[in-house]
Amino acid sequence: MLQLQVIRDKKDALIIALKKRNIDASPLLENVLQLDEKRRTTQSKLDNTLAESNKLSKEIGMLFKSGKAQEANILKEKTAGLKEDSKRLGDELNATAEELKSVLYQIPNIPNDLVPAGNTEDDNEEVYKEGDIPTLDTDALPHWELAKKYDIIDFELGVKITGAGFPVYKGKGARLQRALIAYFLDKNTEAGYSEIQVPHLVNEASGYGTGQLPDKEGQMYHVGADDLYLIPTAEVPVTNIFRNVILNESDFPICYTGYTPCFRREAGSYGAHVRGLNRLHQFDKVEIVRVEHPSSSYAALDGMVEHVKTILRELKLPYRILRLCGGDLGFTAAMTYDFEVFSTAQDRWLEISSVSNFEAYQANRLKLRFKDEKGKNQLAHTLNGSSLALPRVLAGILENYQTSEGIKVPEVLIPYCGFDIIN
Repeated sequence: MLQLQVIRDKKDALIIALKKRNIDASPLLENVLQLDEKRRTTQSKLDNTLAESNKLSKEIGMLFKSGKAQEANILKEKTAGLKEDSKRLGDELNATAEELKSVLYQIPNIPNDLVPAGNTEDDNEEVYKEGDIPTLDTDALPHWELAKKYDIIDFELGVKITGAGFPVYKGKGARLQRALIAYFLDKNTEAGYSEIQVPHLVNEASGYGTGQLPDKEGQMYHVGADDLYLIPTAEVPVTNIFRNVILNESDFPICYTGYTPCFRREAGSYGAHVRGLNRLHQFDKVEIVRVEHPSSSYAALDGMVEHVKTILRELKLPYRILRLCGGDLGFTAAMTYDFEVFSTAQDRWLEISSVSNFEAYQANRLKLRFKDEKGKNQLAHTLNGSSLALPRVLAGILENYQTSEGIKVPEVLIPYCGFDIIN
């Protein structure tokens, strides 16, 4: 959420910056300023009314002590009217504040200056590429056919149990999943991230804190009876650890990693590009989350990018990194790098990680602050990244490592899963 003071001081600059997202933010920002002025005016009226009421209450007490009951009762009638005014102004103030907050929630984060202009994913900027794309036999199969051939993932059984997008992993497929999770967590903890286990459901305040709510795209699974939400990523519960927290500068950097299943409705997703593991409603992911001093958050972002690189190098998967354009940038992000693995059997790139800096946007929603060297409260910066999301990593391994003898296991994973080939 953008800070009110920043909107007051830099409205025109924000309108220009948000054009990079292909939106005209002028009406929203103007509405914010009008509601803010109304809120401040109402607050002033309420403060004056309460002050006058308090003043009269003291006068009434003095009149009663002086035996001037008749004059005191006259003033009591006046204070009754002031109490009614106070209640009316208080209700008006609360309604205006809620309306203001609702409008602020509709304004996305400001893109970093390095974010390229563009409308769609076709305008994303490739900033790095590494790895050789393997040459497969002419009869090479996509991962959903390999999963069926070797009986390691059962998509039809998942449909029977729950529905499309909920696969069942079997035998060596399940063990390979477990191996990837353990490997990712080990890599992250070796890099200085503290492992944490968090709930898989969150309350509404947590959803608003990290920007998943209000859910404009209908991606969240809502448990209506308890008013809880299934998490779309571990980012939500992990980052919300710091909701309404004031840190010290000496606390930085704060680095967490955690494994969770993730749940996304993926409303409107259909077609050949979502076959198999390409797009799921439930999937496993290992996340890294950082809370940083504003002066070091972009150095931390670069460090996270380098960390994900090391994992993909060890898995020996061909990958590229994209800096997302304004039109493809997530609502809460100031800058995002997407990692994509090349699926040789599908002849296409598959996104397997997003690494983002939210700057102070989430922190403002969360009221996540730190005391600077002068003892003044400042907003921290938050970052998160997939390290890694399993479905498309697994798809890339199955397709790129397939041979006539079976599917070889990346060397780095063999100690984790206990076998070197799926056949």
